Amino acid sequence: MSDKLVKNAAGRMVPTEVNGKKVIPYQGVGKYKPDYRKFNPKVATCADYPDDGNKVVANLKTALTKAGLKDGMTISTHHHFRNGDLVVNMIFDIAAEMGVKNLVWYPSASFPCHEPLIKYLEDGTIHHIEGSMNGVLGRFVSDGKMKGTGILRSHGGRYQAVQDGDVQIDIAVLAAPTSDPFGNSNGVTGPSACGLLGFGLADSQYADKVIIVTDNLVNFPCLPWQIHGNHVDYVVKVDKVGIPEKIVSGTTRITKSPDRLLMAEMTAKLCYEAGLIKEGFSFQAGAGGTSLAIANFFAKYMRDDNITAAFARGGSNQYLVEMLEEGLVKYILDGQTFDLEGVRSMRENPKHVDTSPFTSYNYHGKGNFASFIDIVILGATEVDVDFNANVNTHSDGYLLHGIGGWQNCLFGRNVILPIPLFRNRIPVIRDKVTTLTGPGELIDIIVTERGIAINPRRKDLLEKLKDSSLPIKTIEELKEEAEKICGVPEKINLTDEVVAVIKWVDGTVIDSVFKVGK
Repeated sequence: MSDKLVKNAAGRMVPTEVNGKKVIPYQGVGKYKPDYRKFNPKVATCADYPDDGNKVVANLKTALTKAGLKDGMTISTHHHFRNGDLVVNMIFDIAAEMGVKNLVWYPSASFPCHEPLIKYLEDGTIHHIEGSMNGVLGRFVSDGKMKGTGILRSHGGRYQAVQDGDVQIDIAVLAAPTSDPFGNSNGVTGPSACGLLGFGLADSQYADKVIIVTDNLVNFPCLPWQIHGNHVDYVVKVDKVGIPEKIVSGTTRITKSPDRLLMAEMTAKLCYEAGLIKEGFSFQAGAGGTSLAIANFFAKYMRDDNITAAFARGGSNQYLVEMLEEGLVKYILDGQTFDLEGVRSMRENPKHVDTSPFTSYNYHGKGNFASFIDIVILGATEVDVDFNANVNTHSDGYLLHGIGGWQNCLFGRNVILPIPLFRNRIPVIRDKVTTLTGPGELIDIIVTERGIAINPRRKDLLEKLKDSSLPIKTIEELKEEAEKICGVPEKINLTDEVVAVIKWVDGTVIDSVFKVGK
């Protein structure tokens, strides 16, 4: 193994230098505390901007040229357009045409629509990615083909990295469904409406140059404005910034899988029996089929007992919107919008509030919303007997998922992972996770279709549920059950070459992702 790797506080081997920069190994939850000041972007002056506020330039190439695009720069983008994004590929097409090399791409997430960027990773236009490397991009990285080392951060970690100056963005290119010529922008109006633009907030505040790309240019003032034009250098009008059908699905669907419905029902029953579903509670659940089913079961308990939640933390979707409009939930605090009903609700309902990684997830702040939440529902690709969890790689070692807000949500009061006992006949509960994304001390409950494991640290929950009819087991018992059905998984072949690192919420390195062997 490389001499440059050291063992961190989680017992994982991590580098002390990544892409030529020194990094700090993980020290434990809440142990690393910064002793420096926030990063300061360059001071701008109104003398350099048009008095009439019109920052519109002819096209994106003109904007990138005026912004000074050159070799080695860091280019940031947001992912609110998801798999319907049409702007990111355009940026790097222009960069390649201009002959620019060794760019760092700093997305808040990537999607299958970004597969064309592989040719730019191969030809050196892009040196490496600091952001989620999903699907085909993740496989490319895991095969050791990217020139630099990938860096994965949570949504809050991404904001923290920019705020702290760990990442200094040279040019932020922010696609916006609606903008005015000054650069005020929002995501709730226009033909490509996607909800909010919170994942572009840090970029707009701290980048050296900010370019807004829109397909709906309106007269000043664009209201509401989620991005302030005072941070914007150039505005570009294009035919289309995103494909609406792929930005958000028309509807999200509750799972029809009997196993997953059973997990959802058991999760909700557990929360009810443990007294977590009570007047004024709060919860966060995603837009996956199982999470939607859990929220649906929550709603039933709430109706039956006349309970109102203080707030729900989104990703919003039609089911959460229905709960808001029915009065089961007082507010939705939304981090991203997952369907068209969520977009409509955010546009129309003042109790559906857009938030950002700064307010919700940034660990280097004076608190954040994540720790307020009573019930947090998350997923995982693997969990081990110490309740450590992996969301980045599968058991074959391939990097196929980003972190999203997953790490940040671990600070909620009751963190529950509904996961199948096995996938494709491969047990999900392991002796040791392939990649460590989050420490087991922050994970409270594992719910599978064949039983529930409660972290021994949570003696209060074990006591409350000791007489429950739910199938409460130890995590070791669940692991043994999976292995009886599927057999003990074979050890995977990983090399000692680090292809990416996983940052913890405080910017320290919690684990390495190693190249998959032949």
